[in-house]
Amino acid sequence: MRILFMGTPEFAVPSLEALIQAGHQICGVFCQPDKPVGRHQNQLQAPPVKECALSHNIPVFQPTKLRDGTALAQIQALEPELIVVAAYGRLLPKEILDCPPKGCINVHSSLLPKYRGAAPINWAILNGERETGVTIMYMAEALDAGDIIAQAATPIEPNETAGELTARLAQIGGELLAQTVETIRKGTVQRKTQDEALVSLAPMLSKELSPLNFEDPAQTLHDQVRGLLPWPTATAMIKGTRCKIYATRAEEGAGLPGTVLAAGNDGILVACGQGALRIMELQPDGGKRMMAGAYLQGHPIRVGEML
Repeated sequence: MRILFMGTPEFAVPSLEALIQAGHQICGVFCQPDKPVGRHQNQLQAPPVKECALSHNIPVFQPTKLRDGTALAQIQALEPELIVVAAYGRLLPKEILDCPPKGCINVHSSLLPKYRGAAPINWAILNGERETGVTIMYMAEALDAGDIIAQAATPIEPNETAGELTARLAQIGGELLAQTVETIRKGTVQRKTQDEALVSLAPMLSKELSPLNFEDPAQTLHDQVRGLLPWPTATAMIKGTRCKIYATRAEEGAGLPGTVLAAGNDGILVACGQGALRIMELQPDGGKRMMAGAYLQGHPIRVGEML
């Protein structure tokens, strides 16, 4: 089929590659504009989807607006039969949704109707979910509210971070997308409406979510650390220094929340509201990322101290 693809980050690349490998004609790729990077923000970095598209000699479009008619005119000129969206980062206006004769479909990284929104992978981990997945759905004007076409579920591993889960779901999404587009091509696609009673939201992340509260259960804090990687990253104050926390483990342990129960080569064990959290990898403000045992060599902490 003649397909227009819309996506921006690394998550979307396996979906684009899957369509190419399936032999579809990708008439164009829409992605977000290049981003300034570097200390002085004076260099531009192309999105991963753009790099992938250019490597396959696919035309790339990077509009800054979708509602001024320019993007619509470009899409109409491309004459796609189907639009496929995967983490594009923008809501499509109705005139674009109505443009392709076979509709617009989206690759969403949750088992809808759970976790509609910008950060479904992170919130699944933050909330302690044991399973998530990918949904392919028809797009509607409301955010992630369209009819479901296909879903694939996968367990969330106990120590899996949001970054690691994102990479796995990207591959699952690409495989599911190729199967789904084939049903659309054949005219055998089926769809079902979402149950609005089961909707939950996954809003954008912010640094306000970062601080660890040792009054919480250790498992909750472990999920917080995993769910906020690679950004914005969980943080804790350790002897007056703010540290980013990269690796933890929930363990047995008891004491006043925030009390150091052990500190050595295998990390810093801190009492929580329930159980204890072992901090194994961290990065102090202004310092390097390191194992907690290495950090303790220059910043010793005694058992019984409070974090």
